[in-house]
Amino acid sequence: MLPPSTPRLTALTPYLLSTVGKEARTLVGDRLAARGLRLWDMAVLAALADHGPQPQRALAERLDVHPSDVVKVLDGLARLGYAGRERDTADRRRVLASITGPGRELLDGLAADTEGVGEHLLAPLDAAERATLHALLARVHAHAQTDAGG
Repeated sequence: MLPPSTPRLTALTPYLLSTVGKEARTLVGDRLAARGLRLWDMAVLAALADHGPQPQRALAERLDVHPSDVVKVLDGLARLGYAGRERDTADRRRVLASITGPGRELLDGLAADTEGVGEHLLAPLDAAERATLHALLARVHAHAQTDAGG
């Protein structure tokens, strides 16, 4: 449940984005925790699924996290059979991280769980409004990513 707000705050779009985003993160985090996972686990699996096997350092850069944190997440995912590591055949000094078949199945389930959170949070909107909101947020997200990179 979102905290009560004052009209002065709800007139500020960044405030609305922040509070709704916090609620979404909490709900997604709860669904992940029920599976014994964290948001970083989902982020790593999604990056591996979307971009294929990659060096751990490249994965850390892609996710903008410290390489040692990516190693910890990969260690946990590997123990559970959701991710793997193997030497790069082009450069034996490099280790490539990859998602496994069970990891892809898990990621599909996590995506469905996350969609359920979206259904819950966006219940007041019809399908066209949800599509418009998504398109607008995608544009804002792309702009924010551009600003963060330069």
